[in-house]
Amino acid sequence: MADDLMLVLITVPSLEVGRNIAEVLVNQRLAACVNIVPHIRSLYIWEGKLCDDEETLLMCKTRSSLFEEHFLPTVKLLHPYEVPEIIALPIVKGLPAYLEWVAQATT
Repeated sequence: MADDLMLVLITVPSLEVGRNIAEVLVNQRLAACVNIVPHIRSLYIWEGKLCDDEETLLMCKTRSSLFEEHFLPTVKLLHPYEVPEIIALPIVKGLPAYLEWVAQATT
């Protein structure tokens, strides 16, 4: 079961943007659940400058089989960044009942 599930991490510039993306992903059944973690701090180099930004982190539970064709294009369409951070990690193990729910909640 876990072999088709993944956790996708996405940083966004605000809680409002994050909530909008999360609602679309869940309503379209591209994610079973999206945790919204406000007030993270990101330091990175962009266009030769050190950036120090407050962002919001989305933790999305979805199916690997949805990622390329549906999940990723939807996020890119809604995300305001030129190059958004979208990182997918496989879910190796978890509570079987929860993993089953994630699989059933996504199509």
